Parts: sequence; structure tokens; C-alpha cells
Amino acid sequence: MNLRKDLSEKVLIADGAMGTLLYSYGVDRAFEELSLTHPEDVLNIHKAYIEAGADIIQTNTYGANYIKLKRYGLEDEIKRINQAAIRLAKRATSGTGTYIFGTMGGINGASDSKVEQAPLDEIKRSFREQLYCFLLEGVDAILLETFYDPNELKTVLQIVRENTDLPVIANVSMHEPGLLQNGEKLPDVLQEIANLGADVVGVNCRLGPYHMARALETVPLLDNAYLAAYPNASLPEMQEGKIIYQAETDYFQEYGEIFRKQGARIIGGCCGTTPEHIRAFRAGLTSTKPIKTKEVRPIIELVPEEPSPLEGVRLLDKVREGCTVLVELDPPRTFDTEQFFEGAKALHEAGADAITISDNSLATPRISNMAIASILKHEYDIKPLIHLTTRDHNLVGMHSHIMGFHKLGLHDVLAVTGDPTKVGDFPGASSVFDLRSVELIQLIKKFNDGISYTGKSLKEKARFHVAAAFNPNVLNVEKAVRLIERKVEYGADYIITQPIYDTQKARVLNEALEEAQISVPVFVGVMPLLSSRNAEFLHNEVPGIRLTNEVRERMREAEKAGRGNEEGMLISKEIIDSISEHFNGVYIITPFLRYDLSLELLQYAKSKEQVHVI
Repeated sequence: MNLRKDLSEKVLIADGAMGTLLYSYGVDRAFEELSLTHPEDVLNIHKAYIEAGADIIQTNTYGANYIKLKRYGLEDEIKRINQAAIRLAKRATSGTGTYIFGTMGGINGASDSKVEQAPLDEIKRSFREQLYCFLLEGVDAILLETFYDPNELKTVLQIVRENTDLPVIANVSMHEPGLLQNGEKLPDVLQEIANLGADVVGVNCRLGPYHMARALETVPLLDNAYLAAYPNASLPEMQEGKIIYQAETDYFQEYGEIFRKQGARIIGGCCGTTPEHIRAFRAGLTSTKPIKTKEVRPIIELVPEEPSPLEGVRLLDKVREGCTVLVELDPPRTFDTEQFFEGAKALHEAGADAITISDNSLATPRISNMAIASILKHEYDIKPLIHLTTRDHNLVGMHSHIMGFHKLGLHDVLAVTGDPTKVGDFPGASSVFDLRSVELIQLIKKFNDGISYTGKSLKEKARFHVAAAFNPNVLNVEKAVRLIERKVEYGADYIITQPIYDTQKARVLNEALEEAQISVPVFVGVMPLLSSRNAEFLHNEVPGIRLTNEVRERMREAEKAGRGNEEGMLISKEIIDSISEHFNGVYIITPFLRYDLSLELLQYAKSKEQVHVI
């Protein structure tokens, strides 16, 4: 058996999905574990694909790495799981001449956006461990598949090439035919992967046969690698709580020949495909002879237009030049908006540089902040800074919201995770969290390049400035500042903090930022206390807010004297004094729509001299 020789002479048929056929065992477990717990079922699936005409089968090891197995508490079983999977594949292929591909799946992928993105160093360690298992047990080739991030694939491919001369098949995945998630074109990425040493480069997952074939029409035959195609059966749908793929196997039959004519040397299946789909591919081939030339369809490139210049000074420019004050007003919880707009107008006239509008703060439903922000901008000529949580919006809704922000002219956005739903009015409501806040920052900034989440051109570039949230109310601010570093790396233009109640906190934060050489503007939060009871509630029940014992005692004593509100304002002014010594940005949070308090603090903050130039 010589895989490279066979690939040079003929088209090979690979197997289809493993997970689809193991799905009946439930989705809350690792399919890879079934090589240990249900070996005969895995073995029979391999045999079914071989019987259907597959020249190649892949091991049941797609997610058998440390990062993915850890989700199921199986991180200590990596060697046993990979070993069992390879030995089952060998049992199935014994005496058949079928090749075994050791499969390693992408880790940071859009196929599972709820899973926290892993750092590249962890990915390297995880893949090395799995690769060691493959080399120890022996496979015929390494299959790297379902990589949405080309950089991850390139990194892993280099690791494989450093450790073995086995043939390597490297497949990327696309949302949009012909485009990777980062906006790179498929032909360019496949050529680059081939240059890094892959024997076969191709596409798998996400797309069905039609769109995958259309994507391959733009890819020329390569001088240093062959092509591969592993389409999904179809787009999935839900039936009675289960994922179903509807594609008829007869439909697949015609695509066996279509993929061959596009230059594919390996044709297999991904999600939803079964032995019958693979049988159909085999039956559809009029020949296994590879093509030597093909006509390449040109890529029609949609270059996003540059946005027209904005009138006036941007918020980010203002804070770099001098004292800048944001004031947060929560949208109303009822249809009565009179007080809200009265407050916004008064604050604007008093010099607020922007009104920030939360996205259902404390998980409490309010009027859509997009609607409120649009009214502020277009009816009152007031600059809004709009919050966007990962809690309330799935990836589809998030994408739609950001596009809406752009068309409404809402160009300043604070990307936040959002308070847990259990603290709000609907504690049983679901929290989405398709993305983390850092990934939301990254997503919003992609719109500035005119690129959607899927890599598709939006035909126009946005002009967002994105703020990131930070909680300085921690014991070790210096350590916590690393989070700001990461958010800045992901594209944050400036930082907005939770309210502080310690006059030393602004100094400590400034020193930590200078030590970390972080120079983005920072707006430090101030929220006036209304009473001792209000102070205790904030300290004990509101996530991310901590008061010093001194402040709590001052509020208790002031309450006894009937001047709790006055003491709260005095404390806020002391905090503003300390902020002004180190930062240009003040972020005033209005409690319970008491905009009269914010108005007083705004005027006080504006009276401070500029002492810190960014």
C-alpha cells in the first residue's frame, strides 16, 4: 500500500460521518469515548463504509485531544481513547487494503462557538499529545479537518511536519463558498497550506455538495498538492429536538463525478453523511482517472467601500485631548420615556460628551437600547454610546444588531458579557453567551474592515470605536489588568470601568496600566450612593461592585444624621477628584434615573482641570 502513489494515479473515495451515526447515544458525551464503551458499534460503522466502497476510513478521534475531552472529564483518557480508536480501525481494515487516516479536528472553530477559544500554546500541546498517539499506534496518514481558523491549521500542520513524513490531508471549513472566516480567499489559503507541506488540501463540513463544488471551481489544480472534498449531507434541521440531515443519496451520486472534474483526488463526506452517501459517490464516478487540467472560475471580489467622514469630533479623540465625561442612563422599564429624555437633554446641555445606554442591565428587561439610542441621535442630536451584551443575543442576532448600529449611525459601542439572568426579573431565562466579550470586540472590529463573521464582504466599511468593560474592584488590580491587555489585543479602543468607591483605586489602576504599558483611554466609573441601605445593597448584591468599609461606615453615620444622600454625593466628588489626577475620562452612572445627581456630578467633573494627557 502506497497512498502517495495511489493519489498520483486515481481518485480515492473516503468514508463519511462517524458522529452522525453515533448520535443516538446522546449529545452530552464525547463520541470519541464510544471507542472504549461501545467498540463494536464503532467497528461496525467502519465496516459499513468499507463495504460501501470507501478506500479510506478515518479514526474516531476528531475531538480526542486534551482541550475537547476535558469538557467531559476525560482528559486523563487521551491515550486510551486514541489507542482504542486506531486499533478498531485496524480491525475493520484488516485484509481489505483500506487506508486509515488518523483524524485531528480543529479546536477554535465556529462549529462550537460556545466553547471558549483556546490559546495557541494550549492548542500546540494538545495536538502534539494526540499526534504522539497516532505515531505510536501507526496510521497511514494524518487528516486535519474542520479548521475555520487558517492560522490554527498552519500551526498544527507545522507541528505534524516536524514530527513525521506521513502524508497529510489538511481541510479548511467555510461559511461562505470561496471565503474563509477571516476573509481570505480559498485558493490562496489552500496554496499556502500546500506550501507548508500538506500532500492534500481541501474543504470539509458546513457546506453541502452544491456550494462546496462552487467553491472548488475557483481553485486551480496545484503543482505541489492534490485537492479533497468532504461535503455535509445538507443543511441541518431540527425535528423533535434532534438534528436531521435531509439530502437524498441519489443527489450525491451526480456529485461524485462533479468533484472529480473539479480536481478532487479524495472525495468523502462530513456531517450527516452515511455509508449510502459514500456508495452514491462511488456509483457516480464515470472514471477514477484524475483530471490534468481544469477551467477555473474567477473570483468576483467585492471590495467594501470606505465610509464617508463623520461630522464633529469623535469621543475617542475628545478623551485624548482633555476631560471627557460619559453619563449612563438606563432605558425605561415601561413605555413612559418622558423622564428619560428630559434627563438626557439636561445632561447633554450641561456638557455630557455622550449618553451611554445599557443593554438590559442587571438582566432586567427595558426598552430596546438600539431604539432609545436612535431617538437620542436623530431626534435630540445627542451622541449615544450603546452597550451590547453577549448574554441576550445569539450570534445571528448579534450580527444583525451590529449591522443595525452601523446603519443608524451608532458608532460607539461597549462590548460586555452582561449580568447573569438569575439576578434579574426572569431568573429562568436562558443566557446565550455564543461569544465572550473579547470575541464580541473582535467581531465588531471586523465590520470596520467590511467583513462579516463568516468572512463575506459587507460592501461597506463600518467605523466603530469599541469600548471594553473592566472591574477594578478586585484585590489585585495589577493581575486583573492582564484582562485589559487581552481586550486591547482583540481591538478595544478604550476602557470603561465599574464604579469605584476607594479614592486610592484610580491611582493603583493608573500605575498598573503604566506598568503594563497600556495606553488606551480609560473612563473610570462613579455612581452616587443614595443611602446606607443603597450602599449595602450595592456592596452585597450587585455583581462587580465593592465598597470600602470606610465608605459604608460613612454612609451609616450620615444616614443617622439624615444626610445620607448628601454624604453619597460628597463621596462621589472625592472619587472624581482622585480620577482627575490620573485619567481624562469620568463615567457617571445614574441611579434610578436620578439625573439631577448625575447633572451635579457632571458639572463638578467638568470643572476639574486637565491633568493627564494620553
